[in-house]
Amino acid sequence: MSSSLSPVCSPSGASDTAAAAAPHPRETAVDDVLRRCRELVRPALVESVGRLHPWIADMAAYALGWSDAAGTPDPDGTEGKGVRQALAVLGAEAVGADGGAAVAGAVAVELVHTFSLLHDDIMDGDELRRQRPAVWKAYGTGPAVLAGDALHALAVQCLAGAPGPRTGEAVRRLCGALGALVRGQAEDLRFERQPWSGPGAVGMDQYRSMAEHKTGALLGCAVALGAVLGGGPAATVAELDRAGRHLGVAFQAVDDLLGIWGEPAVTGKPVHGDLRQGKKTFPVLAALAGEGPAARELAALLESPGRPDRATAARAAALVEEAGGRAATRAEARRHLDAARQGLRGSAPAPDAAADLDALFTSLLDRSR
Repeated sequence: MSSSLSPVCSPSGASDTAAAAAPHPRETAVDDVLRRCRELVRPALVESVGRLHPWIADMAAYALGWSDAAGTPDPDGTEGKGVRQALAVLGAEAVGADGGAAVAGAVAVELVHTFSLLHDDIMDGDELRRQRPAVWKAYGTGPAVLAGDALHALAVQCLAGAPGPRTGEAVRRLCGALGALVRGQAEDLRFERQPWSGPGAVGMDQYRSMAEHKTGALLGCAVALGAVLGGGPAATVAELDRAGRHLGVAFQAVDDLLGIWGEPAVTGKPVHGDLRQGKKTFPVLAALAGEGPAARELAALLESPGRPDRATAARAAALVEEAGGRAATRAEARRHLDAARQGLRGSAPAPDAAADLDALFTSLLDRSR
């Protein structure tokens, strides 16, 4: 196994920004949950990636934040929060099983998430990921595509090797989520070619469908996989899956806010990046749905030929906020978070897992990256 895969950099739940104020106690509790789940899953994730071709394993280790582009363990690398793997572990605990029952599912969803980021960065032309060059910038487009394909295949292989009588059900669920993810990404890319207004404009329901497929499907799959592998009843698995899908729409809405107003030093993405790329995000669509002068000016600005420059994107961001797009997106995220929490309660989870899941759900609404 490549030396870059050695777990030299222990998982950290701390934010990669230098916060001036002490963290809120709830944030600290969520960090502890995420850290606990990462530590449980990490050995199996390292072992799985180590089965790849050494060159691809190095790219995977770079994408996961374990090493730099030279394959050297990187103490400054960030591997992300590990939300999806945590959801899988907590899904098992929610049905009364030990979190270890979900490790294969947690590895699978983490590999799928990583593969999707590799391919998304190529499709969107994003050059940075977590304050470092994206994999396609560090290694080349072809190698990054290949690495993503390898992680996709490895995810299914890892889950198929899980012990227990419900492995087949788990694999079918993962494959369904993969199909939904691809559908959502296709919708997102197609939206960029649709007009901002008129008969072919993207509607809010179309956006919600895209967000549920692109983001919600994998979050729902993660928590449901944990419940499946933990032996949970079908009704509970279905409730947890629905909760995760609502969480995904809320997550995507917050992501859209960060894509316009996020701090580049924290998000690792350029300011107003989504606006400059012409992405049909919820804040913009909500702003355009208004009838005031800000909405009309925004429509005229966005419909101008060519991609907006920095000044134009900055003006567009101000107009989106003035037309109510930012507030509407926060409200949309809150509605779907409430629906996710209602679904969680409906699944009647074990008390400790319920508290951890509720705290994790809520934290995703207030994230800064």
